[in-house]
Amino acid sequence: MNENVLITTSTSLEGYRVTAQLGLVRGITVRSRSILGNMAGGFMTIFGGKSFIYTQLCEKTREDALQLMITHGREMGCNAIINMRYDANEVMSGLTEVLAYGTAVVVEKLNDFQRP
Repeated sequence: MNENVLITTSTSLEGYRVTAQLGLVRGITVRSRSILGNMAGGFMTIFGGKSFIYTQLCEKTREDALQLMITHGREMGCNAIINMRYDANEVMSGLTEVLAYGTAVVVEKLNDFQRP
């Protein structure tokens, strides 16, 4: 299988035909902010503007959840994930879960003369 997994938020993948639907794939991670991160982030909010510390934490957490979802999909044998979404919930104060999920599928590339 190709190491690359195609991912889309759409329910279809342009130029490809779904040949098998393998089911739900997900990646979940739970993160907490450190005391230093909270202090620095809190200090930044006093002056307003973009909080680089929290933005970086959120981006890293989403990337971790995405990579876990891709790993789950590869274990199932997919080469694409369609209808991909993120969800986030606060488990408790300062502790957030991020879930990446979608539908694992097997796709084949269409030739220019083929139609889905």
